[in-house]
Amino acid sequence: MSREDRKGFVSEKPLLGMSGWTACLALSVALGAMGACSTGTTSNGAPSSATPATAEAKPALRLYLLSNVAGALEPCGCSKDQLGGASHFASLFESEKGAAQTSLIIGAGPLFFQDPKSTPKKATQDLWKAEALAKGAAKLGVLAWTPGANDFGAGDAVFKQLAESSKVSFLAANGPGTGPLQKSRILEVDGVKVGFTGVLDPKVASSTGGPLSAPVEALRSEVQALRTQGARVVVVMAVLPRGEALRLTDEIKDIDVMLLGKPSEKGEANDAPRAPVITGSTLVVELSNHLQTTARLDLHFKEPADSSGRIVLADGGGLARAEQLLGINQQIRDLEARINGWEKSTVVRADDLSARRKDLERLRTERATLEGQTPEAPSGSFFQYSLVEVREKLGKEPGLEEVALGYYKRVNDHNREAFKGVMPPEAGDGASYLGVEACSSCHAEERAVWDKTSHAKAYATLEKKFVEFNLDCVACHVTGYEKPGGSTVTFVDSLKNVQCETCHGPGSLHAKEPKNKALIQTKPDPKSCVSECHHPPHVEAFDATAKMTSILGPGHGL
Repeated sequence: MSREDRKGFVSEKPLLGMSGWTACLALSVALGAMGACSTGTTSNGAPSSATPATAEAKPALRLYLLSNVAGALEPCGCSKDQLGGASHFASLFESEKGAAQTSLIIGAGPLFFQDPKSTPKKATQDLWKAEALAKGAAKLGVLAWTPGANDFGAGDAVFKQLAESSKVSFLAANGPGTGPLQKSRILEVDGVKVGFTGVLDPKVASSTGGPLSAPVEALRSEVQALRTQGARVVVVMAVLPRGEALRLTDEIKDIDVMLLGKPSEKGEANDAPRAPVITGSTLVVELSNHLQTTARLDLHFKEPADSSGRIVLADGGGLARAEQLLGINQQIRDLEARINGWEKSTVVRADDLSARRKDLERLRTERATLEGQTPEAPSGSFFQYSLVEVREKLGKEPGLEEVALGYYKRVNDHNREAFKGVMPPEAGDGASYLGVEACSSCHAEERAVWDKTSHAKAYATLEKKFVEFNLDCVACHVTGYEKPGGSTVTFVDSLKNVQCETCHGPGSLHAKEPKNKALIQTKPDPKSCVSECHHPPHVEAFDATAKMTSILGPGHGL
């Protein structure tokens, strides 16, 4: 077969020792990831800026890189166009398949679970979310991943089940090489063999199906094995502390691309992405966690290779520009969050708001100019790197939307029954929660103001998405959640929505002695809601003082 006849052809040759099951799976994933060509538009109809102007400009291989997804199926919060969401990422991936001859997804770091261990209360819900992510990975044809400690937290059997249902090749050169954790794999893309392997922090030793060896020698051996098998490009997924991972590039010189992930992840806090760097001849990439960002890495294969047969990839996309874009994106995010918080405020001057909007448009224009620059391609093989924020504007992919909805309904039905007998702690001699109807008997003016706020509709937003009994969601949409005399997942009838007592405190003692001002918070601190709910990642750059005016009115603070 001539090189021209091989255009777009993908095949796989498994390494010695790879099981037949893994080899067949790998081939099916590789072929499935090719998919039907896109017309170069996103799922919402907008042109895709990544689509090359001509077929000749298409890269042989586009890799979509992900770090530390850690159970992030969909972002939770009330900011406009929030970062994250498996469906939004899937929409991007599906809409851009025609931009490269072959498009594949790889990742590093925790994938299935947010935390290394689930609490007994959340164990079922967390497992079902992990299963939803596995199903989504299978639908997308995710190629390969090096996992983190979180993925093994529920034990060997669960990890094996998730690995099989996801159809992902989990790779670790220093792993056992048996079961769901293999050492490496090779794909042939446009006549060029590309090797994939990973390396896992030895501290993640439990539940991997066998002991983990020292990273350096194991990775060196596997990279050499890949080269011996004919791999002309080697991609490593390193799940190690960043410093240790970077030192590996000093020890092992013929790694072309290294994707970094954390050994473990904990909690819902979001990380910012890091600028890509080149150490020696290795491109090192680390993305933000929780599916906030992905990176497109386009690989263009041209002759000549070096004397060893390795294809040396030059920078054809401007890494310095990528770092500039990171800074501009952060400024845009900060301004968008500030403007969103100011739009309904009566304490922010109109001319200040107008000025910030002009600043935002200037930054967006500057970003578009940078993104539109087309550097001259090197004469040999090269890569092009671009960072993409995963946002709502990317659209929704129906298959992943269906997976998410199925998960939400399943959890809702389960939790409604599992927690129907769970009551809040008793208040004892302290104040308990009465609910807005009881407050309204004396505070009709305040109630009239509250009825017009988003707080009065907070619970309905959960019901529309079938998540009113979801443990990740309910706390910020009811009053007095799990507080003495308050509400629980299912015990919410009189305490749905963000009511008076969320800010003013439980009112039972105040109702008995209304003239005793010490029994109620008459002027709540605006920042109190920040500590409870309005904080990242639910809301970015929340200005509590400015936002306070949106819930005030005549008889209620004005």
